[in-house]
Amino acid sequence: MTPAAVHEFFRRIAAIRPDPKTELEYRNPYTLLVAVVLSAQATDAGVNKATRRLFEIADAPAKMLALGEAGLKEHIKTIGLFNTKAKNVIALSRILVERHGGEVPRLREELEALPGVGRKTANVVLNVAFGESTIAVDTHIFRLANRTGLAPGKTPLDVELGLEKTTPPEFLRHAHHWLILHGRYVCKAINPDCPNCVVRDLCRFKGKTTLEGPAKAEPAAKKRRAGQPAAETRRIAKRRS
Repeated sequence: MTPAAVHEFFRRIAAIRPDPKTELEYRNPYTLLVAVVLSAQATDAGVNKATRRLFEIADAPAKMLALGEAGLKEHIKTIGLFNTKAKNVIALSRILVERHGGEVPRLREELEALPGVGRKTANVVLNVAFGESTIAVDTHIFRLANRTGLAPGKTPLDVELGLEKTTPPEFLRHAHHWLILHGRYVCKAINPDCPNCVVRDLCRFKGKTTLEGPAKAEPAAKKRRAGQPAAETRRIAKRRS
């Protein structure tokens, strides 16, 4: 995708959501960190349902430690992998209290040193809580970047670095949210809503859907017949007659 096309791509999706926000509910950097850790292999809606009550009683590391692992599990047991996630949340809360004065660090290296926190989670926290221009590549953004040709890559890191390089500076701050929301609601994994996509003419995806449904590939047998030399076609027709 050319630089001009990339700029137009972001201009259009930004116009739809001028002030994009994360769909995870949180109260402060700590609750955002916990919510993102819990959201791995889970939906934002499912996490929000579990954390509304949790964050009323444990919105700081010390309070989470007071609640304890067993108490935390009771609140998040509807979320996938809740046992492992509970261990990580309690462990990272203890580290925040003992090494960071109960505050969420603003350095990537310190964030990624916390249990259950990888590059994607760190990027979300840095972007949402601290306003840094990071791009957290989740499954939606990875799919969209490769499908549209915006920033093709074999790994999430490849896509992240590609997006950081190609995204115009004026769009970089909110690029993560614009892309994830577009991937979640329009450029979906199954049956993407191409007819209602504002960037469909810029997109390189060859399997665009229509109002009638997904584009259908021509049957292989028909393709072979269509590609046969005229003489061979005549021989086939003669045998059939």
